[in-house]
Amino acid sequence: MFIVDAHLDLAYNALNFGRDLRRPVADLRQAEAGRQVGDGLITATFPSLRQAGVGLIFGTLFVTPYRKRQPGEKLVYRHAAEAHRLAMQQLDYYRRQADELDYLRLVGDPAGLETIVHSHTNGETPLLGIIPLMEGADPIREPEELELWYEQGLRIIGLAWDDTRYAGGAWQSGPSRGISRNGYRLMEIMADLGLILDITHLSEKASYEALERYPGTVVATHCNARALLPIERHLNDQQIRLLAERDGITGIVLYNAFLKPTYHKGDPKESVTLADVVAHIDHICQLLGDATHVGIGSDFDGGFGAQHIPAGLDSVLDLPNLATALQDHGYTPADIANIMGQNWLNLLRRALPAG
Repeated sequence: MFIVDAHLDLAYNALNFGRDLRRPVADLRQAEAGRQVGDGLITATFPSLRQAGVGLIFGTLFVTPYRKRQPGEKLVYRHAAEAHRLAMQQLDYYRRQADELDYLRLVGDPAGLETIVHSHTNGETPLLGIIPLMEGADPIREPEELELWYEQGLRIIGLAWDDTRYAGGAWQSGPSRGISRNGYRLMEIMADLGLILDITHLSEKASYEALERYPGTVVATHCNARALLPIERHLNDQQIRLLAERDGITGIVLYNAFLKPTYHKGDPKESVTLADVVAHIDHICQLLGDATHVGIGSDFDGGFGAQHIPAGLDSVLDLPNLATALQDHGYTPADIANIMGQNWLNLLRRALPAG
């Protein structure tokens, strides 16, 4: 089974915490034993992703606004120039890993995507592809410089994480901000270049504006169902329907606090299970009437470690357990294949610009 994970902060983990992601998860855990590194036990590295059957990931470029920084956090920015520099470092990190690891490839067009897929079906050494995704657009100093990012390999952009110069974020307690004038200009250039728009983290107001105005492909790489966890960070039923009408996909986050409203950090890991993950997937499938608009966007190591992912998952090596949970819930093999990766592949075949 070909697995796609639409959201992993790999470069951030490597550069902010000094983690060598060329090592298996078990090796890194042993090296980090007895000391606090990052946000908990690491769950995702390049060789472990490949061992799990993951063929493609969306690798983020993520930098934290200074006002939201956490103790020990290094990749923080006060202004656009600083965000630009730090995000470019992360993009360069992915390029360097692809140069050094013979099984790793950056993917930017349909031909590159098919190279990855074929390596998993024709008996060759299976490859792992990375599509760069910018999480929060502040590193783009001006909309007109987007072509530079495109040439460097960027293919997906989320306008906001927190509030940015381009759009309002979903975490704000005040009035919901929409998309700014610069945000609309950025979307125009994105559409011209054929980039994918990620509405994750957008305020509700901004997400509706994006769904109405962006003419290109729209996705939500890592959001859950707000009907089951009622905060603005997740998608309500109307947003899910509108996204599906645009042939978009919602990627399910495998973070306990985003799966079960009663969960809090410090609660036993076992209080959330794969059945809770299936519940979010099933809500979307039942709402839409099929299983073609939902996938995985785990966000592993994105502010939480193995202690805060559902029982039945300890690292990316356990992602196939989700397929088993879906089977136990009555999903067909075709539906399971779609959810685990085929839906993302179908979208990318339509959406990636020709090389």
